[in-house]
Amino acid sequence: MITDEASTQVTAMDTSETVASTTSQISRKIKKGVQMKRTKNVRKQKAIAKAVSQNEKSATKIEKNESKTLRTKSAKNLYD
Repeated sequence: MITDEASTQVTAMDTSETVASTTSQISRKIKKGVQMKRTKNVRKQKAIAKAVSQNEKSATKIEKNESKTLRTKSAKNLYD
């Protein structure tokens, strides 16, 4: 009789543990989904910021090149 009582107690503990683990797995999945959204948004924001900064850099390079050509043309006109 002692072994029968022990075996029923063990099985009861096994079922409660499996239920608890599945509940924790479900909550983990939800949390991971939220984190993925955040990282995706952060990546988008970084990409947008990078694109804007590259656009500004290219604009400044164009301005520098135009001013350089104007300076060289005006210097050539002075000596001609």
